[in-house]
Amino acid sequence: MSEKNLVFRGKSKDVFQITEGPHKDKYKLVFTDRATGYMEDGKPVFDPGYDSVVGEIPGKGAIACRFATYFFKLLQEKGIPSHYIDTISENEMVVEPAEPLSMPVASPDFTGSAPLENLEFTWRNNATGSFWRRYPFVKPCKNLNTLVEAWTKGDVDILITFEALEETGAMRREEINHTIELVKNMAGIVSQEFASKDLHVIDGKFELGRLKYGDGKIVIIDEISPDVLRVCNGYSPDENGDCTVNKDCAVTNYSNGKRTIKNKKQVPAADFTDIFLS
Repeated sequence: MSEKNLVFRGKSKDVFQITEGPHKDKYKLVFTDRATGYMEDGKPVFDPGYDSVVGEIPGKGAIACRFATYFFKLLQEKGIPSHYIDTISENEMVVEPAEPLSMPVASPDFTGSAPLENLEFTWRNNATGSFWRRYPFVKPCKNLNTLVEAWTKGDVDILITFEALEETGAMRREEINHTIELVKNMAGIVSQEFASKDLHVIDGKFELGRLKYGDGKIVIIDEISPDVLRVCNGYSPDENGDCTVNKDCAVTNYSNGKRTIKNKKQVPAADFTDIFLS
């Protein structure tokens, strides 16, 4: 597809407008092999919890597309609205055009002003990743009861409070409440599906948007893939839901003013193929 039809290029996917055929005026979502993570000793460590693209994993796009198809269809069965229409190749799907939750810049004449380009919503079953780095007083792997956070997307994702979204006019309170409930419902479905495979979802993130045509309904857009989930194969909750084996798998460090946390039992995204797509 011609680059002139490119609508958006993200960290792991490209979006094109379809200009002919039965899906004319819909969007085509292309899953690429680009992967996020961090550099360690000069080598890329792939981790969906990080923002920077550090390399490519051959075949990752096809895996992500198949995985997203699996879960979009599952959500459809559960009555959860999305932009998904059909999967047309190993790494491409057709979706309804949707506008990411965003807001134009209010005062473009002020230096440094910028629009809110889009939002994504992180949901956390347990404390790890950036949540623990921000709140190190919390025990690693503490049960967070599917806590939902909103983030602005960009070169660096930034946490934003729901109060700020309402007061700035980016979202109405009823939209915020609907969004939190929608994210929790989807998180529950995804977590339960993994639990049926004896796996535990630590956290994940969804992107929501307003359908471009119709009443502007807020639905899940973008993807549900290994790129947006952190999963472990070791979880033993106590009466509060806190993981009792966290000392065996959570490894933290503090150096030069920076905190890190790794999960030794985290399932590599590539392994999801054998688990769900065999």
